[in-house]
Amino acid sequence: MQKKIVIIGAGFAGLKLARKLHNADYHITLIDIHNFHQFQPLFYQVASARLEATAISFPLRRIFQGKRNVNVRVGMIRQIDTRAKKVFTRHNIYEYDYLVIATGCTNNFFGNENIEQYAFPMKSTNQAIALRNKILLNFEASLSARTPADKEAYNNITIVGGGPTGVELAGALAEMKSKVLPKDYPLIDFSNLGINLIEGSPSTLSSMSEQSQKNSRRYLEEMGIKIQTNIHVTDYDGEVVTLENGTKIRSKTLIWAAGVIGNVPVGIPKECITRGNRLIVNEYHQVKGLDDVYAIGDISYLETKDWPKGQPQLAHVANKQAAHLSENFEAILKGRTPTVFTYKNPGTMATIGKRKAVVDLPKLHFHGRLAWLIWMFLHLMLILGVRNKLLVFINWMISYFTNDSTLRIILLPSKKQTWLGQEYDELSV
Repeated sequence: MQKKIVIIGAGFAGLKLARKLHNADYHITLIDIHNFHQFQPLFYQVASARLEATAISFPLRRIFQGKRNVNVRVGMIRQIDTRAKKVFTRHNIYEYDYLVIATGCTNNFFGNENIEQYAFPMKSTNQAIALRNKILLNFEASLSARTPADKEAYNNITIVGGGPTGVELAGALAEMKSKVLPKDYPLIDFSNLGINLIEGSPSTLSSMSEQSQKNSRRYLEEMGIKIQTNIHVTDYDGEVVTLENGTKIRSKTLIWAAGVIGNVPVGIPKECITRGNRLIVNEYHQVKGLDDVYAIGDISYLETKDWPKGQPQLAHVANKQAAHLSENFEAILKGRTPTVFTYKNPGTMATIGKRKAVVDLPKLHFHGRLAWLIWMFLHLMLILGVRNKLLVFINWMISYFTNDSTLRIILLPSKKQTWLGQEYDELSV
């Protein structure tokens, strides 16, 4: 009888594992709150109206057409019973022999309820679309603003977090400001549009090399981004951003890219969880103290000699973990001893704008046009589906040669869509 593997989460790690095992002698159930895979590194391009959401999303059922040992289920996990080896959603119970938790991370608002309520995060396709709508609606509202204070608030965009997400989004918005928006809104003086980047550490891209930090900051400042480092946002009421030194910034849009926290399902013992709400795993990806429970991707935390603070929460790490775990599951089938996981960082990169990017390789750091081309090529190769690759490539080429796109469309939900969303939520809880 086939052993049952339940995989929770269809991000990079969960999807990669299911695809690797689709021909193995296991019965696999892949559970996710969405019926599609989301390519998170390009959410910022959806938010800045450079790409349509469908270009970076791919239906899960399409991926596994004809794979009879892989079943896709849509739903949110209510609880896990590790003793009975069962996973509970609202409508179903899934028994497992092996459980793989690949639930990733969500936004960390550090307990600030005001920021959670009013800020715009960017950790899902829906959130990226909402942010795009918010940015475009602000420009429309700016045309009717009655007071200078209101106009200032509409024309200020504040990004909190100077990691890759914040830096890449800031660069994309700066290019919109200089190349696109003046043509769309000739009555608005976009020299007054402020793009603020707030970072709590001493530099942007703090996880990259010092050279990349300096180059990224230089690029951003040349593009007109107002950068403040070594300072934190303490409050936001939808109108005013308050910094810890008392400085206030009038801004109708606060974009939150300042940190993540693990999505740990209910039922996992507290002793399995460490800082960042991540699951402690060993070198076989097994969760500490739990039999036949594994964790991969951003939710997992593995300390090694090379990574004393845990391995980085990157797509490349997630894919490598998934590939390794699939090999170990196949080894178990064949009665072989599983191998330990080791990770060597091949490099990191970030793009700031057109022909502007930084790349860190183990022994080499470079920036500029070549770094930008490498960033584009690698991200294009990671996108699922030939159609999606083609759509992204075409959009990028149009944007490159025209400094424009046709995707600045405000799509707000109708009453019927809201009702369908509520029905979907009922299904997913």
